[in-house]
Amino acid sequence: MESEIIIDTALDVSFWGLVLQADFVVKIVMLILLIASVWSWAIIIEKSRKFINLRKQANSFEAAFWSGDSLEELYEKQADSPEHPLASVFVAGMYEWTRASDKNSLSNEKIQAGLQDRIHQVMQVAVTREIENLEKNIGFLATVGSTAPFIGLFGTVWGIMNSFQSIALSKDTSLAVVAPGIAEALLATALGLLAAIPAVIAYNKLSNSLNSYATKLQNFAGEFEALLSRHLSEQDNES
Repeated sequence: MESEIIIDTALDVSFWGLVLQADFVVKIVMLILLIASVWSWAIIIEKSRKFINLRKQANSFEAAFWSGDSLEELYEKQADSPEHPLASVFVAGMYEWTRASDKNSLSNEKIQAGLQDRIHQVMQVAVTREIENLEKNIGFLATVGSTAPFIGLFGTVWGIMNSFQSIALSKDTSLAVVAPGIAEALLATALGLLAAIPAVIAYNKLSNSLNSYATKLQNFAGEFEALLSRHLSEQDNES
């Protein structure tokens, strides 16, 4: 009885106790899951703040764009360093427009058609580039969400194998023999789920935010192209 009491007392079932007493392979699994979880939360916080700021900046920019003020003045403010993707798309289109205006070549129909094509192309390239920048690291959340449970499961299997090995070596099936291996196995499973669940939820939320913002960029690009096209038509009628 005394020996059993000593074994039970020596077994530390606290979180840190289980981590420190875990097998080396299980410790590696836990470390990988911990790093994945911390990295995931860093991405979640950074991207969530970014999309909140982008929505505010987009609303402010669209208000200025549709206010009726000179687009040339708005372009001069944003040309050197666009503050957000919507401004970058606007600057890309205005750059082509101002180049053509400086050459005084807007009266020729062929040149007008070519200008519209160039404006469309540069704005689409700008939209694609900005979307690619925004979606950086979001895919990592999907990777964590799909792989973390299996990494945790590997640690679980390894811990259970250790329990069976302990039984075989000691020829004893008491709780004191199997508890350490089972405990570290369950802890690996828990850490896998702890990393995966927030990553999956955040990936879905951030993907929706990205799609919504991408739609806003595409709509703005289309509206701006239509605005410039009307302006070209007006100039053609005046000439």
